[in-house]
Amino acid sequence: MKNLLIKNVRIIDPKNNEDFIGDILFENGKVALKAEKIEASAERVIDGKGLVCAPGLVDMHVHLRDPGLTYKEDIITGCNAAAAGGVTSLLCMPNTSPAIDTPETVEYIIKKAKNENAKARVYVAAAATMGLKGSESTDLAALKKAGAIACSDDGRPIEDTRCLVKALKECAELGMTLTAHCEDLYLASKWLMNEGEVSKELNIPGVPNAAEDCGTAREIAAAAAYNLPIHICHVSTKGSCQLIRDAKKRGVKVTAESAPHYMLLTDKELYKKDADYRMNPPLRAEEDRTALIEAVLDGTIDCIATDHAPHSVEEKAVFEKSPNGSIGMETSLSGMITVFDNIGNKDLSALINMMSVKPAEILGIDAGTLSVGANADAVIFDPEEKWIVDTGKLHGKSKNAVLKNMELKGKVKYTILGGEIVFED
Repeated sequence: MKNLLIKNVRIIDPKNNEDFIGDILFENGKVALKAEKIEASAERVIDGKGLVCAPGLVDMHVHLRDPGLTYKEDIITGCNAAAAGGVTSLLCMPNTSPAIDTPETVEYIIKKAKNENAKARVYVAAAATMGLKGSESTDLAALKKAGAIACSDDGRPIEDTRCLVKALKECAELGMTLTAHCEDLYLASKWLMNEGEVSKELNIPGVPNAAEDCGTAREIAAAAAYNLPIHICHVSTKGSCQLIRDAKKRGVKVTAESAPHYMLLTDKELYKKDADYRMNPPLRAEEDRTALIEAVLDGTIDCIATDHAPHSVEEKAVFEKSPNGSIGMETSLSGMITVFDNIGNKDLSALINMMSVKPAEILGIDAGTLSVGANADAVIFDPEEKWIVDTGKLHGKSKNAVLKNMELKGKVKYTILGGEIVFED
């Protein structure tokens, strides 16, 4: 589409401190003009009255399962899910089969996304260690040259602290982002859910908050000792929030993410013994849920990601044997609008900042803004519309949505990528 004009829409562009009712023109894949009123002809004109137009969301924690596990999801279907959730840029994690630990695998992902016209911009997090085994460092320079912008062993921590420090140093030198899965594997062996009152009542093995907190403390200590940046993935505990808050006050170069489900649900969902509520880290207790909301509001948590982790229906069928993980790209914006609505917070600009601007800044990618001349990547949503999450209507291969059957507030109506409408409700 050569040009697209959105009229009478609330434009929220936190990067430019803009929040006003007006028009926005996308032309030749770029933002051409923003104003209170634009008189221009366009191939398509959308009346955005009652809607919000914001920079497309950036999800910096996504599992696309491609290569090797494409019965769960693949690059194209994962991007279809992204588009349905307003996500225009995503970072895919390396725990594929084989792991993303060679330049050839990085190139495969980038090429497939480009050649098959994926409905989101796909960025690659390469493995920090070979095979994600935690003991032998990958060649990050070669992986960066192939196109990777970040590194992680997500799914597991970088087990050998020497490899962690090496990755910290090399990522800083190469301009890559190190995203850390924080978990003490000795404390986290053979669990099915959060360790607490619910796990005790159900007599189900649990993982203590200490497993995450000890991992978070190690990563912060390493980053502080070398004065290098680190990003903490999927924060779920009150203790990790406190550690990150304290580290930021001390000037440690740490950023952090959490996911909507940790602020909407608790481990009480596990009474259902439904494996769709199992993920790593697990749903925690009420005090953790409220601590995470506080951490979002005070800036301890920098951004919202989903840890979108598709699994097949068959894999999720047996509670005790199921792999961890849930999907969330299609529900992330609505989930966070609902979190904010539940506490009476109407600051959509702050929310878009966390879901678009900040992750783009952390990753160093060209996204997160509706500045004139920027990529025409945008999400248009109704902030008031309520809807129920029906897994049968989701756009990826897998249906293991942790927010299934919930009534959420806020509905994506259009997603625009490079000036083209890639999703329309």
